[in-house]
Amino acid sequence: MKATWRWFGPSDPITLNDIRQTGATGIVTALHEVPTGEVWTEAAIQGRKALIERAGLDWSVVESVPVSEAIKQGLPERDTHIAHYCETLANLGAQGIDTVCYNFMPVLDWTRTELAWPLPSGATALRFDAIACAAFDLFLLKRPGADQDYAPDTVARAKAHVDNLTHAQQNALIHTLIAGLPGAEEHYTLSQFRSAIAAYDGIDHARLRDNLAYFLRAVVPAAEAAGVRLAIHPDDPPYPLFGLPRIVSTADDVAWLLDAAPSPNNGITLCTGSYGVRADNNLVAMAARFGPNIHFAHLRSTRRERDGRSFHEADHLDGDVDMTGVIQALLTEERRRNASIPMRPDHGHHMLDDLNRSMRPGYPLIGRLKGLAALQGIEAALKAN
Repeated sequence: MKATWRWFGPSDPITLNDIRQTGATGIVTALHEVPTGEVWTEAAIQGRKALIERAGLDWSVVESVPVSEAIKQGLPERDTHIAHYCETLANLGAQGIDTVCYNFMPVLDWTRTELAWPLPSGATALRFDAIACAAFDLFLLKRPGADQDYAPDTVARAKAHVDNLTHAQQNALIHTLIAGLPGAEEHYTLSQFRSAIAAYDGIDHARLRDNLAYFLRAVVPAAEAAGVRLAIHPDDPPYPLFGLPRIVSTADDVAWLLDAAPSPNNGITLCTGSYGVRADNNLVAMAARFGPNIHFAHLRSTRRERDGRSFHEADHLDGDVDMTGVIQALLTEERRRNASIPMRPDHGHHMLDDLNRSMRPGYPLIGRLKGLAALQGIEAALKAN
């Protein structure tokens, strides 16, 4: 597998020189400064690519070219945004950048309720607490109709949770959920978030699928022409939030996606942490079944908690993911295609000196370095047998 590293551009506190020392050879990044829906010019792509290559690395994967809310909602302006998306793919392909990760999650990207959850080791992890999320939805956001989405016991537990929070803790929960996480394009106030959710009134699971299919039928031919592989990222968490449907959460969802626009260029990002939150997702079986369409891999492990909805980021070789089995399946696919699959460690623990530095939540230096070393160790052991 090709070892890559997510880099958030020149403002990232982790430099390209730092990354070169981790053992990664590829960079996963984006032109975060370009507004969603606008074209990434070939000149801008070329400039960022040259910066990466001067550091002795290569731009292996784009993560992400964001899909606009207009596309997800099926608004009239979606055709303009799709045309811009296709032009961006052509410009990326012209620069030899051939893999694009994206997602189709409404309103929010990946979501957590805690960014520094203490671990017994003294390190900290990202965590999603389903009761804290319900407390936000019901009693801080006060989303109309939210009480219909939760069982009475969950509502009672959420009320007790929010009542035990100080004003500062309530604000921290709000900020964590809607102020924008690393790599996300969204930054909301409570009022803006309510409006963003309301814009999806009448858009259910089926209609959101229709809008994704419309997008795929337009962009997959453009990706083929550009020589670019599309790799959709799963929902994180992989179930509906705040009354919004999510449609890339299970093996059945992946099968539907690939059937919606059959093409070698229409594929997935196998994010083991996201899919692994659901006990009904067999990651090893998915890696084998969808191997030809896996264009990128996020290798991390999550640990489901007792309620079945909450989870936290585990060590890369711990948690509920059979990482050895997944890597074995990916190596089998690599041998079949005689080409490497780019992978990166993801959502490492904040530990050691990372705890004393300003680091993006989930994207520390040492924690991801530890994860990458563990993943490469598994790969080396499997290849030796």
